[in-house]
Amino acid sequence: MQETEGGDDVNEGFMTKSTLNSWKKKVDLKRLKEVVRADLKPSGLTVIQLDLSLSLSLSLSVSQKWMYGGLDSNVFLQYLAWVTYPVVLITFSAGFTQILAPQAVGSGIPEMKTILRGVVLKEYLTFKTFVAKVIGLTCALGSGMPLGKEGPFVHIASLCAALLSKFMSLFGGIYENESRNIEMLAAACAVGVGCCFAAPIGGVLFSIEVTSTFFAVRNYWRGFFAATFSAFIFRVLAVWNRDEETITALFKTRFRLDFPFDLQELPAFAVIGRLLYPALVTLLVSTLTFPPGFGQFMAGKLTQKESLVTLLDNRTWAKQGIAEEFDYIGHSQAWKHPQVNVFVTLVLFIVMKFWMSALATTIPVPCGAFMPVFVIGAAFGRLVGESMAAWFPDGIHTDGTIYPIVPGGYAVVGAAALSGAVTHTVSTAVIVFELTGQISHILPVMIAVILANAVAQSLQPSLYDSIIRIKKLPYLPELGWGHHEKYNIRVEDIMVRDVRYITLNCCYRDLHNVLLTGHLKTLALVESAESMILLGSIERAQLQSLLSQQLGRPRRLQYIRERAAAEKKRLSVVSNPGSEDDSQRASQEVRFQVRIAEWEEKQLDEQVNFNNCKIDPAPFQLVERTSLHKTHTIFSLLGLDHAYVTSIGRLIGVVSLKETKGCLILLCLSVFSVSVVCSPPALSICTASQTTENPSLFVNWPGSGKRIVAKCSAACLSLTFRLFCSAVPPADKKASQGR
Repeated sequence: MQETEGGDDVNEGFMTKSTLNSWKKKVDLKRLKEVVRADLKPSGLTVIQLDLSLSLSLSLSVSQKWMYGGLDSNVFLQYLAWVTYPVVLITFSAGFTQILAPQAVGSGIPEMKTILRGVVLKEYLTFKTFVAKVIGLTCALGSGMPLGKEGPFVHIASLCAALLSKFMSLFGGIYENESRNIEMLAAACAVGVGCCFAAPIGGVLFSIEVTSTFFAVRNYWRGFFAATFSAFIFRVLAVWNRDEETITALFKTRFRLDFPFDLQELPAFAVIGRLLYPALVTLLVSTLTFPPGFGQFMAGKLTQKESLVTLLDNRTWAKQGIAEEFDYIGHSQAWKHPQVNVFVTLVLFIVMKFWMSALATTIPVPCGAFMPVFVIGAAFGRLVGESMAAWFPDGIHTDGTIYPIVPGGYAVVGAAALSGAVTHTVSTAVIVFELTGQISHILPVMIAVILANAVAQSLQPSLYDSIIRIKKLPYLPELGWGHHEKYNIRVEDIMVRDVRYITLNCCYRDLHNVLLTGHLKTLALVESAESMILLGSIERAQLQSLLSQQLGRPRRLQYIRERAAAEKKRLSVVSNPGSEDDSQRASQEVRFQVRIAEWEEKQLDEQVNFNNCKIDPAPFQLVERTSLHKTHTIFSLLGLDHAYVTSIGRLIGVVSLKETKGCLILLCLSVFSVSVVCSPPALSICTASQTTENPSLFVNWPGSGKRIVAKCSAACLSLTFRLFCSAVPPADKKASQGR
């Protein structure tokens, strides 16, 4: 662009200079740059860290294969090299993670789901957790165990975003706003999934489905922006490392585009989604009876990535399931065995991988479960595809045209269906399309994913929700289907009626007593104990500051100086200090302590001045007739920890996340009925940790709820006893009866 002297009418591109200046005034370019940097920096840093982790894990895996191949003359040494290498890596990963940061163990998505809900998990987004996660994940992936990396990638990306935000907050800007942390973490979750699969669109959708009940639309473009750049850099690094010739899909397929499947094949695709999830669950018990040594029958030499690549191959391995009909060499030779056919190999692979993956994900190392599930689903789909190819060796005849069966398409459908069923997400279909680089099977994939989700959601919670329950994370569970009682239960039925509060005309003694009796973060401020008109809420730190100002060291020193000056004026004759004995000194010290105690009592009796205290004049409130369904929706949407219950402005109780969660647990256990209403004592029975881990919001329970307590307690104990008796074997029943 060129500028001439005089002119506001000189063109800058397609704009005049005056138009451009007016546009710059309207748009805060500095803030826009900060927002872009806020989303781009975590993605770039995350990609570098994850690429380093993958490179190291790949190097460890290659070195294991090199050691195994170099010892082909001795079977025992081969076995020793094959077994010792992963044992050492897994042991080191478990020990290193446990010593440095136990919070790095596991997937990471359940914890991020809880954090995005508004709950603070201590030591979960720290630098030492980041180091433990990266090193532990590298060793776990390099061991060759059937473990995934999608959950740890989400955790690592969130760690990068949190640490970068904390560092950049030192320099000011938008990073000083703590409310931006949730938005940064939401974008980081999309970055983690996008880096894992090089699938920005599916990554954003998947991160939304697994981490959020309600999602703010303003975070949508941030997630797409960061995930797109992270996926692009991730694939560019693959080109620079000469793993790929150009930027392409991670698991590229070559299905025919003109007619990838026939209409008559849709029922088979539907069977995958309908029967895949419940059928594989029943295989867990039967697979435990298989003896060891089936590695030669289940392509044990292949890594997880190589297994997935071969399962997605579009060529038919055997028309009639005969191993000799392999017409090409490569990784697919690992599926060939002279004594069994392809179907037996695939069945053994599914069965063994199922319980091995279930067992491996319980190891206390940083790991995920998505990729093992994805591979198992692909193997099941491949089995269905090979069966279809065996039943229709010449293909499907339609209108005089023969359409050959493509088993790789069935593998794609099976992978999407099982992974979608386990995670309760539909975005796995989009991830599959981006992974394979083709959308030729979009219709069967969507049908299978939707059917699999319908079956899985009616059976049990998702994988991540189950982990949340196992770890007892403070996350509000979802309302199940068919629970009509949620509209009949009111807030007044589950709220805590005896609330700790402070009055506007209270003294410092009352303030001191309230702070000693509990550890609540906020306290309600009411007009008086008689009217109970809610005026607002005050944080605990503010009240402690008021108390320290009244009884702190500066006030004590000021009193001592004033007292010393008064004593000096009062005494006209001062005795010789040398003539004082020990008893006189001791009596003076006692009198001094008594005066300090009297001064403290006097200060505690003074009225509190709230003029210099930060008061929230509009804390969140609910009326006593609010239904449980609406309460659950509001708590989930706004990320509330507690809400005050008022009646015509009067404070009558408080309901917290703990009470709401306990009520939902009882509702899911079918303890509630239309005629039986839950009260807070019943919830305290179900949540035994309520009085030990976190202080409750009550002093004592009202006597009016004792009968309901007895009913709900008896119902809970009866249900627990029935579940226990149905779960233990007969020998354990006798032992329990003897005890």
